[in-house]
Amino acid sequence: MATAGKVIKCKAAVAWEPDKPLVIEEIEVEPPLENEVRIKVVATSLCQSDLYFLFKDINKDIFPIVLGHEAAGIVESVGKGVTEFQPGDKVIPLFLPQCRECRLCKHPKTNLCEKKTPGQSGNLKDSKFTCKGQKLHQFMGTSTFSEYTVMNQNSVAKIDPAAPLDKVCLIGCGISTGFGAAINAAKVEPGSTCAVFGLGAIGLAAVMGCKAAGAKRIIAVDVNPDKFEKAKIFGATDFVNPKDHSKPISQVLMEMTSGGVDFALECVGNVEVMLSALEACAPGWGVSVIVGYTNLHDISIRPLKLLTGRTWKGTLFGGFKSKDGVSEMVKSYLDKKVKLDEFITHNMPLDQINDAIELLRNGKCIRTVLNVSPQ
Repeated sequence: MATAGKVIKCKAAVAWEPDKPLVIEEIEVEPPLENEVRIKVVATSLCQSDLYFLFKDINKDIFPIVLGHEAAGIVESVGKGVTEFQPGDKVIPLFLPQCRECRLCKHPKTNLCEKKTPGQSGNLKDSKFTCKGQKLHQFMGTSTFSEYTVMNQNSVAKIDPAAPLDKVCLIGCGISTGFGAAINAAKVEPGSTCAVFGLGAIGLAAVMGCKAAGAKRIIAVDVNPDKFEKAKIFGATDFVNPKDHSKPISQVLMEMTSGGVDFALECVGNVEVMLSALEACAPGWGVSVIVGYTNLHDISIRPLKLLTGRTWKGTLFGGFKSKDGVSEMVKSYLDKKVKLDEFITHNMPLDQINDAIELLRNGKCIRTVLNVSPQ
């Protein structure tokens, strides 16, 4: 390509400060160095994690930053030593690397990786982005609210060339996280009863995962009743709004299920909900999985909740080893084994990203796909 080896000037949505609207700016994106890939971002979607770091996170040292981590695009150029990718490949950026060589990657019981990628270190010297002479932080090593981004090859998944990028971009975070939480982390069993707390994209994907695993009863829990019809599409059988009850939601679920659910998935990122999900599990065998992200509060729990046989665990990216899992999820979508289109409620150009942020903040959308570059 004519741009290979050169700095690219392109459009990006820059967060200069926390709690402020993003600004569409012209930025400079450096060419890839050894083991790096430069990607033209075709489509990106907005995730609650982006909003968390923009509005809630206590670390203000990450600004200015280009957010975004749920995307799909096309390889523009590759650096020295890259053999897995070539220009023109369709890919999905990964916030969780998979080097396939470290102790963690080789262990079958985790999807974590020891390798840090540029941008994940938090060191501005590793950033590939410059705007108005100032280096910009790269978010989670991805930064997909930009027409181009540069990533280590350990953090990129090659996907089927038949995949529609404006759909499979969702697989880069939310859908894989929720679906995998049910399949890989909870290991939901056929005929079981499940409860899913929170019906955003991750929660709905968890509902879909519970159904795929053969759950007989899937109880969807959310304070927004508008989401219940959507949950039914993905396999929910029962719906509970905690606001409709005077007693704790865990007690409501215990009574509904004659003693507690087999599996409970917390997809909100709220420590009180995490505790409620655990308490809603059946003593003796119930499994509760923390899926939602927060780093703001600690959890206090009576040991008896666990001594009686419940299992409490967490998962990152749904337990998928990232390169392998993303490619599998794309294939499952193309084979019509998982839904994606049904998650998308809005499509907008990148210029309207602040409108998309308000939709998500106010619970008016499930996923908005932002069209960043033409294919």
